[in-house]
Amino acid sequence: MMKSIICQEPYIFKMTNSEKTECHPGEALVRIKRIGICGTDLHAFRGNQPFFTYPRILGHELSGIVEKVNSDNSEIKVGDQVTVLPYLECGKCIACRSGKTNCCSTLSVLGVHEDGGMREYISVPVDHVIKTNNLTLDEASMIEPLSIGAHAVRRASLRKGEKVLVIGAGPIGLAVMSFAILEGATVVAMDINEERLKFCLSSIGVFDSIVPNEESITKLREMFNGELPETVFEATGNVHSMNSSFQYPEQGGKLVFVGLVNDQITFSDPEFHRKELTLLSSRNATKDDFYYVKQSLENRKININEFITHRCTFENLPSTFSDWLKPESKVIKAVVEL
Repeated sequence: MMKSIICQEPYIFKMTNSEKTECHPGEALVRIKRIGICGTDLHAFRGNQPFFTYPRILGHELSGIVEKVNSDNSEIKVGDQVTVLPYLECGKCIACRSGKTNCCSTLSVLGVHEDGGMREYISVPVDHVIKTNNLTLDEASMIEPLSIGAHAVRRASLRKGEKVLVIGAGPIGLAVMSFAILEGATVVAMDINEERLKFCLSSIGVFDSIVPNEESITKLREMFNGELPETVFEATGNVHSMNSSFQYPEQGGKLVFVGLVNDQITFSDPEFHRKELTLLSSRNATKDDFYYVKQSLENRKININEFITHRCTFENLPSTFSDWLKPESKVIKAVVEL
């Protein structure tokens, strides 16, 4: 038997008991030890997550221990500590054939399109399990959100010394900042939460920080020697912030939408053309991104210890989760322990 937590409908979690999930041919059975809580989970719990249906077992930021491997062609062994690549692609569409499995035409994401890891065991394709024996369970569970940031930075093709603005200091924004700094960019953080900005300065190592207001353009020019950032990452998932972000890139610059919103984005076409901006979206991550993040953690180029601010046990999650929605909780990253 195993325990699962099901999101029955918005704001309703239910703990259930069921038979342990089967490990089919080509799969590995993983005993879940850590579940990272992300914006997708929060949005789904509140009922405003796109592409989502109820009931659903949430959870896609996972680490655990392999209990069974039903494959003869795998380096994964029983007892390995692993993380899970939660994006299940078809492998056949044009996106998959071109290496863009993260945006497969029929992509199914664990915890979003199908049941995820908010349970004691999960069985997944063995090629979607990555060894993390040299990392802690906490670090392994953070590979997925960090990979989203790393993928966005890779999409932007940053140059060393490039001037960068990251809007949104949530976990994904922090990941973007971290990997942009690794690429040698000069990074400024923007957020309405001044405590988050202090964290960006003290723990992420950004060059400077700024609160969005009517003086933002002037202040950015002061920070960047009279120029605007060459690349802007928008990681809030807030429609008003996304609409206003077109003003921030410099002439010929790039705007990368990392956050997702269930709404329409509008902008001034003359202004967009005047600057000859490049607009990019960044969705999920690839296995290569996961390996890059894993290596960055192993080499201590990224430190996630200060990211994790809140914890609870699996049994206490249903009674704790709603507290993490409150601004006064000051959650940066929450982790569930099993």
